[in-house]
Amino acid sequence: MTILFWLSLILILHTFIFYPASLYLINRLIKKSTLNISNNYELEVSFIIAAHNEEKVIKNKLENAISLNYDSSKLEIIVASDNSDDNTNQIVEEFIAEHQGKDIPDLKLYIVKDRKGKTNAQNEAVKEAQGEIIAFSDANTIWDEDSLKKLITGFKDQSIGYICGRLQYINDYDNITAESESTYWNYDLKMREWESNIASVTAGNGAIYAIRKSDYEDLKPIRCHDGTMPTVMVLKGKKARYQKEAIAYEKAGENTGDEFKRKVRMFRGLPWNIFERFSKYNPFKTGWFSYFYFSHRTLRYSLYLLHLFLLVSNFYLWNQHWIYNLTLIGQLSFYFLAFIGAVTKLKSKLFYLPYFYTMTITAQLIAVIKSFLGKNKAVWDKAESTR
Repeated sequence: MTILFWLSLILILHTFIFYPASLYLINRLIKKSTLNISNNYELEVSFIIAAHNEEKVIKNKLENAISLNYDSSKLEIIVASDNSDDNTNQIVEEFIAEHQGKDIPDLKLYIVKDRKGKTNAQNEAVKEAQGEIIAFSDANTIWDEDSLKKLITGFKDQSIGYICGRLQYINDYDNITAESESTYWNYDLKMREWESNIASVTAGNGAIYAIRKSDYEDLKPIRCHDGTMPTVMVLKGKKARYQKEAIAYEKAGENTGDEFKRKVRMFRGLPWNIFERFSKYNPFKTGWFSYFYFSHRTLRYSLYLLHLFLLVSNFYLWNQHWIYNLTLIGQLSFYFLAFIGAVTKLKSKLFYLPYFYTMTITAQLIAVIKSFLGKNKAVWDKAESTR
């Protein structure tokens, strides 16, 4: 139990303290490999918008897409409608008809007949795409007008297969749920920036990213591009990079119910995605990426287990040394604050941050249980508070 306690504690501390510190030092000590932006470099691009029942936001998304600062003759926009049964398809068709003959990108509606989730819709739409580069976005995401150009110019480097941009949350930060998610997200983005400077990012973001069509690989519907495509690229001998100047905007979930469901969905690949493509852990094959993935993904995805081990072993070690008494009191106090935050919904960070963190590791546990029970699905209902 002593070994289990200290191993769990060290790995948790490594995830949040030692790993970011090591990234910072590596980033300072080795030569950085930053992306260059060239305003004169434009490739043929297919811009794919995955959508299911997005009647509230799809028109705004299309207006945003056709206004991007990119040569319209080199851009096609494809709405991959995943068996939408609201007015999404009608709105897209009317938008296409309204803009017929105008000097805008080619607009297409691709209807997925059998709903199998976002990843399947993307797989199908890519087969219809004509562009050399495939850019992906969500229906509720708005891009800066220069973001597409800033993503695409990075592909001038032939060693790069994948580039993701920077998502910013735009909620009213009187909302503590959105603020907590944004604070965590900004912390994570800084690590992605350092990973990208050194080698490759370990995860992207579904709201804004692009990939060479020649490197695209169909994924199982239960998997998502965010956590898998960077690994696919690295194992192909390509780089997966982060371009912080390519910016997209989106609302975070504004209530804990929406945010909890989103996190359970995010973790639906657990625990199997830790073991898939196991060569990603081979430093002789993937270099720095193996260390990045283990520290930033494997350990992060295992927090539910590490915290459980830490708590159980700490109970066993009670009264064997003052340090074990102190750590157990600390753990129980943290979870008590989380409980108060869950029950009262107080906006005080003293209560809400422990609750938000505990909610996240609980979502991991729920996702793992659902995986073992075969109840995780590739489809989900959108969170209305993000629209």
